[in-house]
Amino acid sequence: MRLIRQNTQTSLQSSRYNAGLLKHFPVMVTTTLPDFKSHCIQLLDQAARQVLPDEVGVQIELLRPKLADHGDYSSNLAMKLARRLRRNPLELAKALIGALPDSSCVEKADVAGGGFINFFLKKTAKQQFLHAVLQAGDSFGHSRLGAGKTIQIEFVSANPTGPLHVGHGRGAAFGASLANIMTAAGYAVTREFYVNDAGRQMDILTLSTWLRYLDLCGLSFSFPANAYRGQYVADMASEIYQAQGDRYAHRSDATIRQLTEISTSTTIDSEDERLDRLITAAKSILDQDYADLHNFVLTEQLADCRNDLMEFGVEFETWFSEQSLFDSGMVARAVQLLDDKKLLYRQDGALWFRSTDFGDEKDRVVQRENGLYTYFASDIAYHLSKYERGFDYLLNIWGADHHGYIPRVKGAIEALSLDPGRLEIALVQFAVLYRDGKKVSMSTRSGEFVTLRQLRQEVGNDAARFFYVLRKSDQHLDFDLDLAKSQSNDNPVYYVQYAHARICSVLGQWGGAEDILARAETELLTDPAELVLLQKMIDFTDTIEAAAKERAPHLIAFFLRELAGEFHSYYNSTRFLVEDESLKITRLALISAVRQILSKGLTLLGVTAPREM
Repeated sequence: MRLIRQNTQTSLQSSRYNAGLLKHFPVMVTTTLPDFKSHCIQLLDQAARQVLPDEVGVQIELLRPKLADHGDYSSNLAMKLARRLRRNPLELAKALIGALPDSSCVEKADVAGGGFINFFLKKTAKQQFLHAVLQAGDSFGHSRLGAGKTIQIEFVSANPTGPLHVGHGRGAAFGASLANIMTAAGYAVTREFYVNDAGRQMDILTLSTWLRYLDLCGLSFSFPANAYRGQYVADMASEIYQAQGDRYAHRSDATIRQLTEISTSTTIDSEDERLDRLITAAKSILDQDYADLHNFVLTEQLADCRNDLMEFGVEFETWFSEQSLFDSGMVARAVQLLDDKKLLYRQDGALWFRSTDFGDEKDRVVQRENGLYTYFASDIAYHLSKYERGFDYLLNIWGADHHGYIPRVKGAIEALSLDPGRLEIALVQFAVLYRDGKKVSMSTRSGEFVTLRQLRQEVGNDAARFFYVLRKSDQHLDFDLDLAKSQSNDNPVYYVQYAHARICSVLGQWGGAEDILARAETELLTDPAELVLLQKMIDFTDTIEAAAKERAPHLIAFFLRELAGEFHSYYNSTRFLVEDESLKITRLALISAVRQILSKGLTLLGVTAPREM
């Protein structure tokens, strides 16, 4: 018999567990941790080998039933195979159950509905799992799913042209949380920020700062409507003026005439063209001084970005400069590689890549008529660099507005004879802020946007990190500022942190040493609420692996809310510091394990686990 065990994704949100390749199944870092799901799949695998014909290929799936009466795990294997085998699904399910080998942790298996096979774990197996959790400590939840494979996660990568805004914040929280989760799932993760320091936007910022600086020098010109207008631009101009005086003013009649003519001309076709002419003029007038100003504004904004992210708990192993791709000749080499493959052609003086040959909607320019390479050309070179650095997997996290950019990048990778399957692109939708039930408006170049720093100052890092990952990254996020600041059960981060603080309070009142909890007599955990908490502990590693496979930090957030809810209910109905010493130690061991998982889950999301609130 040939068994096909497809590696599928797991969604705890929908209570669905799918079988994966057995050789890739979760193997706990700590050998004392049993993997009940894998065990049940192996039992059904052995039964299928006995019952099914050799030529039948099957995919074994396990579900988490929504009702406890339906067991701990459920499989629809018999229902999937019944039509192919021309057998009654109920009879097939019974035959499979009859062939199941004995198990030390499965109490029974039965048939339900139209042929579901339900597994019921022994109560003792769940109870004894508590000791395994406590023994595992901080490593509980980790697995070898990634088998040490390397993955580079590139995220945020905002143009260093101003403070990070709340849209960047969501990408930062998503990327940083996912990197933590992938690490816990056994991957070797490299976090990278791609610095767009060679493009037109940096020229616009340099021009904007210089024009504000000229104003301080007494030379006022009409400020372009599409230049950067934020207060941070004026602040940089003031810093330059205080340090250098009028060194960069270049007060010649020709300078004043040239800038005035461009600023006031009515013959220029568009504001973008006016801006480009001003940039060209600035480079000509300032000559070598232009590079000084460019480097100053880049350094200032990049430092601000780095500090903002660090304060948000987001750090990178690598900050990769776009300019380095030009300086090293990487861009020219990437374009030449495409040309060698006869995939470029000239039209209207520009050099075009035949991206339509690879599924794009139109061909793309890689080198303009003036000889300058396009942003797309440097992006091709950047991805070539990623591949040549030897990562097993590459994950780009982009804003949703970059959706149309995916086909051309994938096409360029394929054109370079690289494996596009190694590159995955996850899109992050924008976050929309609401205050007092009303949408908070924001824009980028006018300077009126809400910065990430302002958001953090208003709601705190913890609320910002947690709220940002409450939805799938490709779904729009409505961020309720008032809810994020509230201290109520409706505030999800408060609700989870309060559960952790409550447990710390109980353990503090007890005052005993943690090693005493190893003496817990787990057979005393018979209350349904206790068994539910134990089941949630069993689910934790699966949740981390599901979040890693699906690139879905929100699964961790959902899990934490559910675990906190189960604990709060247990707390409200149960006394912990009872006179019966054995029962007291056992209940304290249970909630100590809950605290351990809450702390671990919050840490994965970049959120603190306060001991008191």
